[in-house]
This record gives sequence, structure tokens and C-alpha cells, in this order.
Amino acid sequence: MKCPFCGYEESKVIDSRPTDEGEKIRRRRECIACQKRFTTYEIIESVPIVVVKKDKSRQAFDRVKLFNGMLRACEKRPVSIEQIDKIVSEIEAELQNSLDREVTSIHIGELAMDKLKALDEVAYVRFASVYRQFKDINTFMDELAKLLGEK
Repeated sequence: MKCPFCGYEESKVIDSRPTDEGEKIRRRRECIACQKRFTTYEIIESVPIVVVKKDKSRQAFDRVKLFNGMLRACEKRPVSIEQIDKIVSEIEAELQNSLDREVTSIHIGELAMDKLKALDEVAYVRFASVYRQFKDINTFMDELAKLLGEK
């Protein structure tokens, strides 16, 4: 590991501990040459998930895009940023743990709606209205009727 202070390429590990629920390892290092200490993080390199969109185009899975969509649906609702982040992490973990390297945007949207439905029904309906592209009030009412029927 290259020292950020002097550029020397050898250091010794002083302390190692897991962070982010075991997703990363934090290492305190000391440079052999200048004896200054610095921190490094190791993460598991994952194979990228490719999202197949409705128009059959493909793009890399973007966690931020999913997070922002859910954040808009949860605006002015009693849902914390931490709850949204947790849901996005759960969805991302589920996608990473599946054997499929390509997943449809429809599948991701359904996962997001399932999680939102359990968290906040208003946020769920907001997300569904954009995701399912409700064309008119009848489509919207049909979704509300399904939601009320499940209760």
C-alpha cells in the first residue's frame, strides 16, 4: 500500500476491523519509511449488475437512481433517509446474491414497491404511480382498491 504522505510502497497493518455490517474492512496502517499513520478500506469487488430497461437497452445498476426515486416517493412522509437507504441496500444485496447478472427494471421496480408497501402506503402509491405510469384516475383508483383489499 502506497503511503499518501511520502509515497513509499510498504506499510504495516496496526489494526483491522470490519465496518458497515462486515461489508468493508478498515485498516490502520503505518508507513515503514516515515512512520506516519493512515487508514485504508477494503471492499469486496462485486460483479456489476446490468439492468435491462423496458426498451431493451442495458445499463449498469445505479443505486443512487433507485435511492432518489424512493426518496421522491417518501417526500413529506414519516420515513427517514436511513430507512430508505436500508431498503435500497436490501434490494441491492438481493440482486447481488441472485445468480443473474442481468435483471429487468421491472423486477427492480417490483422489489422497491414491495418494500415501500410494507414501510409506508402513501409512498408506495406515489412510487407505483410513476413506475406503472398511471394514465388516468381509474388506473390510480384500481391500485388503491387493491391496496385496500389487502387490508
